[in-house]
Amino acid sequence: MMKVGILGGTFDPPHNGHLLIANEVLHALELDEVWFMPNREPPHKVKSGTVTNEDRLQMLELAIQDNHAFQIQPIELERPGRSYTVDTMKLINSRYTDHQFYFIIGADMIEYLPKWHKIDELVQLVQFVGVERPSYSHQTMYPVLYVDVPAMEVSSSMIRDRLENGRTVRYLLPDSVIQYIEENHLYGT
Repeated sequence: MMKVGILGGTFDPPHNGHLLIANEVLHALELDEVWFMPNREPPHKVKSGTVTNEDRLQMLELAIQDNHAFQIQPIELERPGRSYTVDTMKLINSRYTDHQFYFIIGADMIEYLPKWHKIDELVQLVQFVGVERPSYSHQTMYPVLYVDVPAMEVSSSMIRDRLENGRTVRYLLPDSVIQYIEENHLYGT
């Protein structure tokens, strides 16, 4: 049975923090792959609207191109409207019956688990994996495996803000993603 981690997010843009989390979980849990799953319309966030889904996919491809264990799973981009993890995992489990899935979430999402749509059904479909984030609680009544990940205080919103204000993002993003952003004049560059 193939063991696959799933890291969902807007990836607007994908940054080195995403790559660090994926790599640490990949090795800590001895997974075969980590699938990056970009959201179309996550229920808990308002999309920034500054880039297209195609731009986000292209940046993600550039970000993961050097790691053969990293793949993109575009299933949520293929479905219209709001996307709930429980519906996505039902679909993924039906397509990949010989896989065991580990859904990777940050500590901010661990606190939010009781508010996830159909959470009691969801925990039957996937194993949650929580990663450390400073200033968030890890307490939850739901089954979560924990992986220690070196702290890297970086977020896509912080990067968008830095780009819009002409500040450097070097070492926060892969160079290939920075080049794509600059060539396509994304985020006010």
